[in-house]
Amino acid sequence: MERYPHIFQPGTIGKLAVKNRIKYAATETNFPYGDGYVSEREVAYMEAQAKGGAGIVTTQGAYPDKKGEGKGFKGMMSINDDRYIPGLMRIADVIRANGALSSIQILHCGREGGIELDYCLMPSVVPQKLSYFKPPREITKEEIKQAVRDHVAAARRAREAGFDMIELSGIVGYLLSTFISRYTNKRTDEYGGGLKERCRLMVEVIEGVKAEVGDMPVGIRLCGHELLDDRGGNTFEESVESFRIAEDAGADYLSVTVGWHESSQSVITRDVPMGHWLYIAEAVKKAVDVPVMMAFRQFLPHIPEKAIAGGQIDFVEMCRPMIADPEFPNKVREGREEEIVPCIACNVCFSRLYYHQPIMCSVRPSLGHEGEEAWGYYGFKPAERRKKVVVVGGGPAGLQCAEVAARKGHEVTLFEKNDRLGGNILIASRVDGGAAELLRPIATLEQLCRKAGVSIRLGVTCDPSMVGREAPDVLVVASGPSMKGLSKGVLTPHSVMAAGEKVGPRVVIIGAGGVGLGVAVYLLRSGEYEITVIDEAGKPGRDVNPFYFWQYMALMRKRKVSFMMRTAVNSVEDVRVRVTGPSGEGVVEADSVITSLMAPEEGVWKDTAGSLAKEVYFIGDAKKPRRLLNAIRDGYRLGMVL
Repeated sequence: MERYPHIFQPGTIGKLAVKNRIKYAATETNFPYGDGYVSEREVAYMEAQAKGGAGIVTTQGAYPDKKGEGKGFKGMMSINDDRYIPGLMRIADVIRANGALSSIQILHCGREGGIELDYCLMPSVVPQKLSYFKPPREITKEEIKQAVRDHVAAARRAREAGFDMIELSGIVGYLLSTFISRYTNKRTDEYGGGLKERCRLMVEVIEGVKAEVGDMPVGIRLCGHELLDDRGGNTFEESVESFRIAEDAGADYLSVTVGWHESSQSVITRDVPMGHWLYIAEAVKKAVDVPVMMAFRQFLPHIPEKAIAGGQIDFVEMCRPMIADPEFPNKVREGREEEIVPCIACNVCFSRLYYHQPIMCSVRPSLGHEGEEAWGYYGFKPAERRKKVVVVGGGPAGLQCAEVAARKGHEVTLFEKNDRLGGNILIASRVDGGAAELLRPIATLEQLCRKAGVSIRLGVTCDPSMVGREAPDVLVVASGPSMKGLSKGVLTPHSVMAAGEKVGPRVVIIGAGGVGLGVAVYLLRSGEYEITVIDEAGKPGRDVNPFYFWQYMALMRKRKVSFMMRTAVNSVEDVRVRVTGPSGEGVVEADSVITSLMAPEEGVWKDTAGSLAKEVYFIGDAKKPRRLLNAIRDGYRLGMVL
């Protein structure tokens, strides 16, 4: 009997039969060219998503207007002219050829658009909360009519490109959502006022698109709960009612989302329990008759299985889980859940878009390289010569390198001094309750290593003499970083968060990067501490993902953590920290001092590794302390070339 019968039962959208209840949800990638044309990279990425087993595969949003007022990303796909149809047709064809229904999203970014202009379009001039976005200009009535025409023309192009269905986007601050929300719509004409009037543009777009494409299904993504109560946004009841209005206008399905980019509440980070937002989809489902779908923290298959069985949703949408592993549906269906490369809600993919960079994934280095044989997304060619490889360190870099090297046919032995794999992830996973999700890719890598034939030796402190006895062709040092600033009485993140060293009430943390802030958050969540963070940098958290940085800083402001920036630590003497800062020299009294500063490996391997094997490589934090993304990428890229 199938373990997840509801996920894999057929469904319908309008006139179309869908092979299962999984939809790959639209996400921008910045893979297309800057002029809006589809790139080879985007086609290969969409092909991988289609091969992964989802019933519906949706493209990224394509902007419909010629001025670029709807363009919100440097590498955003365009559908504003017929010349884009051939490229779009390639995506539709490759999706259909791999057994999925093809859907294209039409997206005018509105409040978050005009990326190459000096303004963005909005129903009313409401100042931006996020400085990244352009200053608003009020859209005129004629421009509103043009926006409708642009969506209709885009729908025609979508049909001519061969897509099976169309999705409209009215979420997070994009054009349609800014009309629907009381927060951003202060108009007094027929497009403002009550909810019905605020939904008028949405209705005109749906009706216009439906009239253009006939019985081709048209769905829309709307916000089920804006989480903008502090700024006068829509009530929950108004948001649910907007779905009824969309259904009455002719929408064939409804995708339920949560929050705006400006919301002051966590929505997609690890502190939000998986499946938490399904109550919102359930409220929408009770109010409408067309199929309802939702994404948002449904990373484990039992969550949507239960939600579909219980009538909360009809389809599950997967975005980040299928960025991390496009094969998610196939692996679930085939009973290979332990091999799923798991999304850890780090949101590196999302945050890179706002630095005008192509998306990357902390746990899947092959993202964006699916069409490049050397990156091995569909498998690696066996190495020309089988080598004996020794990997020292069972953190993410070492595990990933070992797994790829073994898949290429090498004989790989991995040594880990602890009785558990994970390296510094074991510490990072203790920052807060949600951070425990960071352990999931470690478990997957261990499973894949063992499947590939890696010999894993836990609880073994590997030293140069041991490596000498192994006589490897390749030595990979992935043993982690050295700690900077250590002196008598100075603690480390490991000693505090893993070894259980006691910390006094007054704490100085040296280093305001991600590690230092993580230690501060850990302490604040576990007790009452008076914390001072010292760093030579001008700002804290430069290496912390924005999605988590604002959370950390909000907690630290609330708990009155002190920051001494542009301040150097001269010495630590009996937990008296001598510093030099903008105001000169001084002393900070403390009961405990913790250094979070790390350096490349400076221990036993620095001077001896070169004599132990023909090929020697340092990866991960042993090479240079950085983030999880860099560690896994180091390991993967080295494994590729061995």
